[in-house]
Amino acid sequence: MGGFWLGFRRAFIVTPGIVVFGAGFGAAAAVKGLTFLDAFLFQSLVLAGASQYVALELWTDPLTWTTAFAMGAVVFTVNLRMMLLGAAMRPWIGNLPAYKAYPALAVMTDPAWIIGIRYYREGGRDWGVYLGACIFMYLLWIVSVIPGYFASAAVDDPERFALDLVMPIFFITMLVPLWRGRMDAAPWIAAVLIALLTKSFVPGYWFVLVGGIAAAVTAALLYREGEEAVT
Repeated sequence: MGGFWLGFRRAFIVTPGIVVFGAGFGAAAAVKGLTFLDAFLFQSLVLAGASQYVALELWTDPLTWTTAFAMGAVVFTVNLRMMLLGAAMRPWIGNLPAYKAYPALAVMTDPAWIIGIRYYREGGRDWGVYLGACIFMYLLWIVSVIPGYFASAAVDDPERFALDLVMPIFFITMLVPLWRGRMDAAPWIAAVLIALLTKSFVPGYWFVLVGGIAAAVTAALLYREGEEAVT
């Protein structure tokens, strides 16, 4: 339990960013005409951050099966990156029994993953730290929709207040401590360049997945025996 609460404490630093980002979704959902229950369940069951905003753009009232399928496809595409994040966790939690590993992976978020990987690179091996960060993020995320939904009149357009930039800025900030030297530059640069190139020529949000794959392939090609497996 010590590791679990350590993960909770480490994740506390992201509270302002998560609250603002989640509240922005609540406000956008209210503007779209979703009921509070709709917005709360959307926030609780999808748990997909940026892709929730993307799916919300497709929302119509009444919601047709075609639109619902399109929304699901968009969320699936944007969140395919979780396959790469999950694979990176294999050296750490791969030996856990399924009843422990799979629930932890099911509530994975980018910030919790970054916190967990940083802890792992520091030499920590208590998987409870990662789980604690995940649970903290999840609880904070579903609660943050409440103030946003009821304050929708003040935040009718999240992009107007740059709320859509909160999480990207957070990710960049959290990645800084993970920097291990020039060897990290190649995968990061490859991800950015390939993602931008893909976005220019391929419609939709495939650039998210393609950029992640480019980084993973680059890191694999540059990998040398004895280096840390988790990247």
